[in-house]
Amino acid sequence: MNKNSVFVLDKNEKQCNPVHPAAARKLLTEGKAAVFRQYPFTIILKDKSTDEIKQLRIKIDPGAKTTGLAIVSDTNIVWCAELGHRGFQVRDNLSDRRVKRRSRRSRKTRYRKPRFLNRKRPQAWLPPSLMSRVFNIQ
Repeated sequence: MNKNSVFVLDKNEKQCNPVHPAAARKLLTEGKAAVFRQYPFTIILKDKSTDEIKQLRIKIDPGAKTTGLAIVSDTNIVWCAELGHRGFQVRDNLSDRRVKRRSRRSRKTRYRKPRFLNRKRPQAWLPPSLMSRVFNIQ
């Protein structure tokens, strides 16, 4: 199971089959390839290659805190990554703002009744923290 294959482009910048990092190192030291991009690490061949391209699939695993991404072939994992969401950070920031706002209001007015919910919300309204989670997963 190889999780860090190197992506390969031919001379015309068309995709070729991913290779093992040792094979990519060999191509680079022999001068047959050059670095095209650092992340994801991609090399470009200096001479034309006529390999038959393997079919690759992308797999996405959405979660609450992170989303897993993977590019897989039939036999192994070619590339994988985790995408961290900001959902819990947004929730914590909103609750921190709420605490500060309430403390400001309580300092200024001692005996005022607490404010109640007097505004209409749209039909499909969701709190900002939940909307952030929805947008992360989409």
